[in-house]
Amino acid sequence: MDTSAPTPCSTARRMPPAPVLAMLTWGACALLLGQLDGLLQTGHLALLLVLFATLAALWQPAPVSVLASVLAVLAFDAFLVPPRGTLSVDLHQDAVLLGTMLLVTLTVSLLVRAMRRQTERARELARHADEMRDWSETLRDSAEPLTQAGRLQVLLQHGAGTRAELLVLRDGPVGDNDETQALWLGEPDADRRTGLWHCLHEGQPLGPGAARHVGERHWYLPLRGRGVTLGAAVLDEVRVPERERAALRSHLQALCDQLGLSLQRAWAARAEQRARDEAHAQTLRGTLLAAIAHDHRTPLATILGAASSLLEQDERLDAAQRRRLARTIVDETGRLARLTDNTLQLARLDAPGMRLRCDWESAEELIGASLNRLRRHAPVRRVRARLEPALPLLWCDALLVTQLIDNLLDNALKYSPDEAPVEVLVRRQSGQAGRDGLVLAVRDRGPGIAPAWRARVFEVFQRGGDAQAAARTGVGIGLAVCRAIARAHGGELRLRPRHHGGSSFEAWLPVREQPVAPALPGDLPGEVRS
Repeated sequence: MDTSAPTPCSTARRMPPAPVLAMLTWGACALLLGQLDGLLQTGHLALLLVLFATLAALWQPAPVSVLASVLAVLAFDAFLVPPRGTLSVDLHQDAVLLGTMLLVTLTVSLLVRAMRRQTERARELARHADEMRDWSETLRDSAEPLTQAGRLQVLLQHGAGTRAELLVLRDGPVGDNDETQALWLGEPDADRRTGLWHCLHEGQPLGPGAARHVGERHWYLPLRGRGVTLGAAVLDEVRVPERERAALRSHLQALCDQLGLSLQRAWAARAEQRARDEAHAQTLRGTLLAAIAHDHRTPLATILGAASSLLEQDERLDAAQRRRLARTIVDETGRLARLTDNTLQLARLDAPGMRLRCDWESAEELIGASLNRLRRHAPVRRVRARLEPALPLLWCDALLVTQLIDNLLDNALKYSPDEAPVEVLVRRQSGQAGRDGLVLAVRDRGPGIAPAWRARVFEVFQRGGDAQAAARTGVGIGLAVCRAIARAHGGELRLRPRHHGGSSFEAWLPVREQPVAPALPGDLPGEVRS
C-alpha cells in the first residue's frame, strides 16, 4: 500500500474550513473586479459577480449566502456603476442589470441550499443503508440473535444521539409481564419499564410522531417479527430537526424490526427442534416399549412354564429335573434383569443433565468382578483375561463400566461357538490428540459382522444382518448402551474385525492424572482365567 497517497480523512483535515473558503472566494471576486474595472463593460463584470456568488454559495449557509449576495450587489452598484460612490443608478439598463443580478444570485443561493440539503439527505440515506446492511449481515451470521441486543442498543444510541434502553424476551412471546423471560439492557426506571411492556404488548411505536401516546416525550419502538413482538426499546427525548424526525424514526424502527425477525426465526427454530426431538423421543419410546414387550415374552413364557411344572408336577419330577427347571428360571430371570438394566441405563444416559458417579477404580477389580459373575452363570465357558502390568486407575462410574464389560462379554458368548474362547484384553493406548487412555477389548472367534453392518451395529434395535444374528434373542440395545457408557466417560467404543474370524469390541476410556497412593502388597499383574 502506498503510504504517501493521501487518505480522504487526511485530505479533509488539510482543507480550510467552509467560512474561510467563502471569504477567500469573495476576496478574489473583489480583487478581480477591481483589476478589470475599465477594461470590461459593466454587464461583463456583473457576470463575473454572479459566478463568484455561485461559488461562494457552495461554502455558505443559505441565509449567509443570501445576505452576502445582497451586500455584493450593493457594493457593485456603489463602486462599479455610475455615478460611483452612491447607490443611485442613472441608466434604466443599469437598474435592470442590478435587479437581474440580485434575483440571479438569490436564486442560485436558494438552489445551492436545496442541492446541499438533498446531498446531505442522500448521504444520510446511504449511511442508513450501509448500517442496515451491516446489521442484517451481523444477524445472519449470529447463531443466537439474543446476544446481538447490545449491538442494537449501541446502534440506537448512535443514531438518535441519546440514551437507549431495551427489553428483549429470552424465549418467545409471553402473555403478561413475565420478568423471568425479560432481558434488560440499561437501567430503565419504573415508568420506562411500564412503557416498554406496554409497547411490547401493543406491538406499535409510541411517543411523539407516532399514532399513540403522542404526548410522551420518549420514543418507544417495538421489536417486531411477523405477527409477534419480542421486545421494545425506549429512547430519551430525541433532539433532531422536525423535518428529519420521520426518516430517523423509520430507520431506527427498521433496525429494531430486524432483530425482532431474527429473534422470531431463532425461536421458531428452537420450537421446531423441540417438536422434532419430542416426536423422535415418542417414536423411540414406542419402538422401545414394543421391542421390550416382544422380547420379554420368551423368557416370561419360559419362566412361567418352568414354574408351572415345578408347582403342578413337583411329586413326579426327580431331583435332576427340578434343578434343571430351577436353573431355567434363574437364567431367564437373569436375561430379563440384563434387558431391564440396559433399557434403564440407555434412558438414563440419554437424559439431559445426566451426571456420573465417578471414583478412582482399578481395571483389574472391574474385570475380576465381571468374570466372577460370568463364572457363576456360565461355568463351562472359557474366558481368558490378559492385563498389562502397572495399569493406571480409571476415573469412572464403576457400575456403568462393569455393565459395559458384562454386555460385551454376553454379546461375545452369545454370537460365538461354545468351544471358541473369548478374550478380555486391557492395555494402555493413546487416543485422539495424544490423550492417554485404557482400552478394554473383548475379542471372540465368532462369525464376525458383515462390513455393511459394522457402522450400524451400535445403533438401537440393530443386531446384525445375518441369519444367525436374526435367530438370536435380544432387543439390540446392548451395544448401544455400551457406546453410550463409553461416550459418557469421554471415550469411544469401536468394532475391529479380526484377521482369522471374529470381532474385537474395544472401549477406549481416557485416563486422568493419577492420585498419589501407596502401593498395595500382592498386586501382581498376570493372567486371570475362569
